[in-house]
Order: sequence, then C-alpha cells, then structure tokens
Amino acid sequence: MFAGLVAAPALAAPASYRWKQLTIITSTGVGGTYDLIARIVARYMPKYLPGEPTIVVQNMPGGGNVVATNYMYNVAPKDGTFIAVLNDAIPLHQVIDGRGVRYDADKFDWLGSPGDRNSVTFVRSDAGIATIEDAMTKDVILGGTGVGSSIVIFPTAMNKVLGTRFKIVMGYRSSQEVFLAMERGEIQARSVGLTSVLVEHPEWISEKKIVFLAQTGAKRDPLLPDVPLITELAKTEEERQILRLISSPTLLGQPYVAPPGVPADRVAILRRAFAATMADPAFAADAEKVSYAIQPLDGEEVARIVHETVTASPDVIAKARAIIGTPAPEP
Repeated sequence: MFAGLVAAPALAAPASYRWKQLTIITSTGVGGTYDLIARIVARYMPKYLPGEPTIVVQNMPGGGNVVATNYMYNVAPKDGTFIAVLNDAIPLHQVIDGRGVRYDADKFDWLGSPGDRNSVTFVRSDAGIATIEDAMTKDVILGGTGVGSSIVIFPTAMNKVLGTRFKIVMGYRSSQEVFLAMERGEIQARSVGLTSVLVEHPEWISEKKIVFLAQTGAKRDPLLPDVPLITELAKTEEERQILRLISSPTLLGQPYVAPPGVPADRVAILRRAFAATMADPAFAADAEKVSYAIQPLDGEEVARIVHETVTASPDVIAKARAIIGTPAPEP
C-alpha cells in the first residue's frame, strides 16, 4: 500500500529521460471509470515525471480488453513513453481461458493501482428477479464484451458453479455499450465494478431501477452488506477455492503497467511517479468528484497478486477452466 507516502517532486534523471509526451493506453472505451481515472492520472502524473511531459490518453477497446494488452506486450515502445491501464481480469483470462492471449501477465512491469470496489452482478428491477436464487430458476439475458473481461468471466462462473441461468450476449465493444443496452432493455442484467455504477448511473441505485444479486471480492462492500459474495454461495470447499481464483481480479482494482523490456531505472521512475500521484490530495479530490474512492496498491503488491494468479495450483486452474468451459491456453 502507499500508506504514509508523501507526494514528491519529479525524480532527477538524465536529459534523455525528460520525456516530452507519454501515452496511457486504456483497454476500454471512452467514458467508463477506467477512462475517467486515466484522464485524471494524465493531469496529475506529469509533475512527478522528469521534464513534466504531456500525457495523452488513447482508448483501445476490443476483444474483452485483450487487444490493448497484446499491444502493450508486443508492440508498444519499450522506452517508458507508453503505459496502460488494463482490465483487472487479464491475468485470470491468461490462465483459465487463453483465447487471443499473446502476453504473459507475470512479465509486465506493474506500476500500481488506484484500487477499486467489488464487482457486482445486477438486474433491471422489472426483470422479475429479486435474489440470486431467482436467477437459478429463470433465464436472464446478460450483456458482455469479450471472453477476457471480468464482466463475462464472473457470470459464466456463476452459471457453471452456482447454477444461475444467465444467457450471456457478447459483442458489445465497450462497457458503456453494455450500459446503454441495459438502459434500452436489450438486456436484463450485467456484471461490472460497483464503482462504474456509482460513477455512471447512480440514479439506478437511488431510484431503485436495479437489484443487486451478488458481488465478487475479498469481503462484502460496506454499501451492499446484504448482498452475498459468490464465494459465500459455494456449496463445497472445492467450489470455494475455484471461486476464490475467479474472484482474484477484484483485488487488482485498475492496474497500470509498462511493457516488458523497459529499462529498470525508467520503470523505477514511472513507479515512483505513479505512487506520488496516488498520494496527491488534489488527485484524490478529483477522483472523488466522479465517486471514485482511491484505495491504492503499489507496483510490488499488484505484481504479487498477478504472480499468485498466474502461478495458482494447476489442479485449481484446471477445475476452474473445466467449470467455465474454456480451452487450455494456446502455447
């Protein structure tokens, strides 16, 4: 964690490190919380970087966030001028699915994360579903982007482990398109971070337009004390172990990364600048304006969570993969 960290001025660095411009790639479309927080990071992080460069945000949605991840791993410049915020499910997708994966999450240089709240699965209040048990007896149409996204992984796991009957419709290009589809009534349900709902559609909660069925995380969110964790719904210890692995993305929040191969001293500069940004009171205040509470993790903690995910017990991984019904990762 960044506890006790005091925002510091930019690190001294050789002239060649005094970048004029950096780019933050986001694996989501415009307007979601990943995009909103990235644009706030882009405003504050420059003052903690050598040369105080301009930072621009480039959206690269597609493939359930895999397109941007592959780009960062294989194509992005390795000089420190490109960083990215990736979907929290990217490491999990690597080990339990693997479709489209051209990266090894364990080899990225993780910079840190602003943190996030639990993921939630909810339905429109007119769907005739009041509890997660109801979703086990009635078909519910749920929208998603691609196979690498937690908004598809979590309901898929609930279907196979808990017996819910979510009919997952994929093909939406971004989280915002899924929100619009739900608003139009094309779909009845979705899975997404609670922060996204608080930021983008707080009126859905205040006007009781949605019903929360389950949440995914280490513990229940204080705002949803009566909504069960998916791990609490498991019927056996084996199911709990599998659902704990599947829940691992929520521990990452919104992780920021540099490509593998960036020189270690430049990674150190980026990590310290990111940490200082997270500790900046003005940054936290701007994030609060969009209902995002900063609960930061440092780069080492993010890297530890990623490593534990991608090196989980082969037996647990195999069972998770079999339950979700995905092929083994491509070699």
